[in-house]
Amino acid sequence: MIEQNFIKYQAQTTPNPMGLKVSHAKGSYIYDANGKAYLDFVAGVSANVIGHQPQPVINAIKQQLDRYMHVMVYGEFIQEPQVALCQKLAKLLPEGLSVTYLVNSGTEATEGAMKLAKLYTGKPQIIAAHRSYHGNTQGSMSVMDYPERKQPFLPLIPGVSFINFNNFDDLQKITTQTAAVILETIQGGAGFIEPQNDYLKAVRKRCNETGTLLILDEIQTGFARTGKMFGFEHYDVTPDIVITGKALGGGMPIGAFTSTPEIMKRLTNPAMGHITTFGGHPVIASAALATLNYIEENKLSEEALRKEQLIRKHLKHPKIKEIRGRGLMLALIMETPEQANELVLKALDKGLILFWLLYEKRAVRITPPLTISDDELLKGIEIILRML
Repeated sequence: MIEQNFIKYQAQTTPNPMGLKVSHAKGSYIYDANGKAYLDFVAGVSANVIGHQPQPVINAIKQQLDRYMHVMVYGEFIQEPQVALCQKLAKLLPEGLSVTYLVNSGTEATEGAMKLAKLYTGKPQIIAAHRSYHGNTQGSMSVMDYPERKQPFLPLIPGVSFINFNNFDDLQKITTQTAAVILETIQGGAGFIEPQNDYLKAVRKRCNETGTLLILDEIQTGFARTGKMFGFEHYDVTPDIVITGKALGGGMPIGAFTSTPEIMKRLTNPAMGHITTFGGHPVIASAALATLNYIEENKLSEEALRKEQLIRKHLKHPKIKEIRGRGLMLALIMETPEQANELVLKALDKGLILFWLLYEKRAVRITPPLTISDDELLKGIEIILRML
């Protein structure tokens, strides 16, 4: 009955959802209504960074629930979980990136970051990358270059233009009229494309020359997933504004954008330049703080790099043309889109959860919890190899 109600009452995003009927989840596994275990190689699309039902996060949630939940719109009352979380982010980020605005999702963080850039610079133009993805609200879609998905919603925000990721010649399109360049540190939907040949350093240099802010989207790469606390640390670049989300909540919904005190102060003029009712919700802020503490205390950045090597050592097959990405943000590039699609769908039958990427149809996502064990990784690899 619930399957029928799922289709009848709950708005759908695709004609054929995977339809796994979830009973419960724990650690690296999701269980269906019949008790079948599914090894999770996706982690809620990189969100469940420390696994399902992590006890430190549950404890933090319960403790905060006993104190208070929502009390006032964001930024008016002093609430300990919000302040502690923002302070923790300042400690983890490079010096100067010390003021954080907490929101409810990654796409909201993108919206806030773009507004902040326009406010601070007084400039009209924003530049993004072809095949980028920063969220799905209309502002975020404006900096997404995927005509097929954007066309039904036009017109979107004007003044947005696009450059090719890793193309140095295109950097001349960044001018003194450009408020911000927004890039994913590693392009996600495009196929886990890494910056090459100091590309991000060149972008940083051009932004400095033109008085343009550099916004780096760490929604997917942030919080140890790539083997550093933030993906941009691999490339020796510091943005003016960093966007985070997904893993930050340890399974709870959250987003954030962080900048310098000078830049962030601009949001107060005009007053309430950016507002949110539930952003920084104290229960979710408590969960996020517990998540960050766990990641740091258990050296999950180092674990991500070690487990990446385990995957690369054992997951080899002629049908896998390439494994892209860093840490536990990996994508198998298959020979054809049909192979990738078949692998994802058949894996579910075998008790393994894989998923697709947005644009690169030959790709199969492997982004398990960073807490996944070596034995669990090898079990999943064995299932993939057997299917191939």
